[in-house]
Amino acid sequence: MAATTSTTLDDLFVNIVAQARFTAEEQSLMLGLVTMYNIQSQAGKTIQVPKYPAIAAANLTEGTDMSSTTVSTSSVAVTVGEVGAQVLLTDMATYGDGNPAVELGTVLGNAIATKIDTDLIALFDGFSTSFGTAGAEITVADLFKAAATLRSNKVTGAINAVVHPFQAYQLKANLTNTFANPNGGDLQNEAMRNGYVGTIAGINVYESANLTIDGSGDTKGAVFAPEALMIAMKRDFNIAPQRDESLRAFELNATAVYGVAELDDAFGVEILSDATI
Repeated sequence: MAATTSTTLDDLFVNIVAQARFTAEEQSLMLGLVTMYNIQSQAGKTIQVPKYPAIAAANLTEGTDMSSTTVSTSSVAVTVGEVGAQVLLTDMATYGDGNPAVELGTVLGNAIATKIDTDLIALFDGFSTSFGTAGAEITVADLFKAAATLRSNKVTGAINAVVHPFQAYQLKANLTNTFANPNGGDLQNEAMRNGYVGTIAGINVYESANLTIDGSGDTKGAVFAPEALMIAMKRDFNIAPQRDESLRAFELNATAVYGVAELDDAFGVEILSDATI
C-alpha cells in the first residue's frame, strides 16, 4: 500500500509545491516593497552590501583642471538563516474530502510568507525617525510629515506605508469624516465607497495584520522607500517530502534561507499610534 500511495502522490506533490509557491509569492506583502538581493550563487552565509555616498558637482572654469572627490563606502552586513514549517499528510487524508494539494499548499505558503513579512516588519522599530504617539490615533498629518521627511532626505522614487488594519481604519475614518476633513474630495469619496485608503501624500498605503500590537494597544507601522530595508535571498521557497512509513504519512517540509536588514535609515520613518477600535 505504501508503494502505491507514494506513486499515486507524485502528481499531488507537484500540485502542493505549485500552490505553496503561488501562495507564498501572493501573500508576502513586504517582498514587493523592499530591496531584494539574490545571493544564491554567492558562497557563505554573510554578505556585505556596499553603500555609496552622494557627491556634489561643481561649476568649472575653462582651462582649469577638475578636483577629484574621495568616495568612501560603508556597508551593511547581512547574515542569512533557515526558516521552515512542516505539515503531515497521512495516507488516509488523501482518501478524504477536500483538495489536499490546494489546502496544504496554501497552509505552507502562508507560513513562509508570514514569516518573511514579520521579519521585515520587525525592522520598522529600528528607524531613528518616528512620528505619532502611543495611545493616540494615527492621522493623515502623520503621513504628510513622513513623506516630507523622506523627500527632504532625497527619496525620489516610490514611497510606501504599511500599517495595521486598525491604523488603516483610523485613517479611513479620518478621511470620511466631513467635519474633520471637509475637503477630502476624490480620496474621501473613494474611502467611503469601498474602504480603500489609496495614495495619500504620494504614499501607497497598505495594511497588514502581521504588525504586532503591544500590551498597551499600540503598534508601529512605517513609511519607507524600497531602499530603506533589504532581504538577501540565499535559497527561495522550497518543499521536500519525506516518507514516514511507520506513521503511514509524508512529512511536507517547507523551508527558505534568507536574511533581512535595515539598508538606509534615512529612507524610513516609524509611525507609532494606538491600534484599537
